[in-house]
Amino acid sequence: MSNNNNNSDVSKDEQLEPVFKLKRVVRSKIVLEAPWFKSCTRLCAYISCCALREVDTSELLAQILQKQSKDGDELMGKTLYVPRVEDKNSHMRMFHISSLDDLVANSMDILEPAPLDSKGNEREDVMHVDKPVDLFILPGLAFEKSGKRLGRGGGYYDTFLSRYQELAKKNKWKQPLLVALSYSVQILDEDSIPVTPNDIPVDALVTSSGVIPISSAAFDRMKL
Repeated sequence: MSNNNNNSDVSKDEQLEPVFKLKRVVRSKIVLEAPWFKSCTRLCAYISCCALREVDTSELLAQILQKQSKDGDELMGKTLYVPRVEDKNSHMRMFHISSLDDLVANSMDILEPAPLDSKGNEREDVMHVDKPVDLFILPGLAFEKSGKRLGRGGGYYDTFLSRYQELAKKNKWKQPLLVALSYSVQILDEDSIPVTPNDIPVDALVTSSGVIPISSAAFDRMKL
């Protein structure tokens, strides 16, 4: 009996995979074709993990890292930083990568940038760069259309974003646009997500249906 149930589950997954794949492609296309994405030169983005049921970013990252222009749209020149968790005390860093080959699996089998590049040099840390980041692509467990984001309880992104916003303020840079990728079912009713003073709201959400601007910065910079 259990074998039949397993076969049934596999069959359902196989049937749904084309739908999930289409939504991944559509969501990536929405971001890649957006003027606010095309105009950015430096961005931070998360590396999705299937086990964590995060919105897939593999296609998006692959496109960003391409060294050739596509259909006349220049994707070159974007500097990409991705996260590396340093310890269990909400300490996360964002390192520059130029290829998906720069990533290694950590103890939880989540891909992260190795601290040293192939030549043994330390990777560029976004907190030590003298130019601002334009855009953050963020994950989350759940969201509200007011901008609330529910993470996994570790506080890694909120801690990092708070530090980066302070750095931008200190250097008199424009604050980066905070955009989260979301499944439609992750968007909850208002007041569903508890918040603390340390929680950083997002500026906009991107689902397979389109962009949901939230903050005044999003309406201004996304021109929606």
